[in-house]
Amino acid sequence: MNTLKTKQRLLGSRCLESAFFLPVVVLLACGSTQPNTDLENPLETTTIKTKPSFVQRTTASKNFDGSRAWEHLRQQVSCGPRPAGSVALAVCRNYIVQQLRSLGILVEEQPFTATTPIGPIPMVNVIAKIQGSKNDRLGIASHYDTKRFNNFRFVGANDGGSSVAVLLELARVLTERQNPYTIELLFFDGEESTLPQWRDPDNTYGSRYYVQSSQKQGSLTSLRTLILLDLVGDKNLSFRREANSTRWLTEVIWSTAKQLGYQAYFLNEVMAVEDDHIPFLRYGIPAVNIVDLDYNAWHTPADTLEAVSERSLQIVGEVVLKALGEIEQRLASGL
Repeated sequence: MNTLKTKQRLLGSRCLESAFFLPVVVLLACGSTQPNTDLENPLETTTIKTKPSFVQRTTASKNFDGSRAWEHLRQQVSCGPRPAGSVALAVCRNYIVQQLRSLGILVEEQPFTATTPIGPIPMVNVIAKIQGSKNDRLGIASHYDTKRFNNFRFVGANDGGSSVAVLLELARVLTERQNPYTIELLFFDGEESTLPQWRDPDNTYGSRYYVQSSQKQGSLTSLRTLILLDLVGDKNLSFRREANSTRWLTEVIWSTAKQLGYQAYFLNEVMAVEDDHIPFLRYGIPAVNIVDLDYNAWHTPADTLEAVSERSLQIVGEVVLKALGEIEQRLASGL
């Protein structure tokens, strides 16, 4: 596809696509053998215990390991549908936090209440920091919610799950790396719209709240760049240059992919995508969106583990990890 596209993800307008809220206490685990009987019910507060996964127990490696990322993906999918405000998303969030803290990473949960067309929804961003030599930060981000559908079961293996899986594995590798800048891993809630169609402002709730909150606190200026991952697990990867993204960051990602021999997956065609990087760009933060919208299972019941691959997670993880070095050098040199 050579034409410029807005994020109309093949079907309509972007496509990020609840509500009675009751306080609950949840004692569930991703991967639990219990049926997901209450996954669509939203909540305000949760206390969750999860079982440690094999990801925590296996021998560590300093290289990105697609099999570890795959296990993180499998754990998320086992939670079932994970729309904003649901019990299942709280379970998934607890898994994310548990995995990060097991690596010794400082984790902050950033709760807020989003005003949506279907009513107020409690949401929570997860912010993880790996301290570097400098306090200035490089952000790597993903949304972790899945779109709400009432007419079919949507588990979002690729849309929501794959990018989180890559971030969690990157977290492990980056704790073993000498980082000149502090790395901030951002897991945004509420990227998906609550209504069927993508219309502003019914989308990107978590990223917009993070940016607004950081601006008020005066901490946004120390965020030097953002790399956003979205839909990165398709068995048939085909990334196009995202038209809104900062050009030099896009060039770094694409040139790195070529260096690693992955140029077949990083195409030189262009499409515009509305996503969680837009709030950052609006505030002048250089940002790039690595997103594959040529995904036939997007927002369908077929977005399951069978539609994604460990190899794709490996490719994206390797590219991002290697690209960080050049990004850091460019920032240090003043671009």
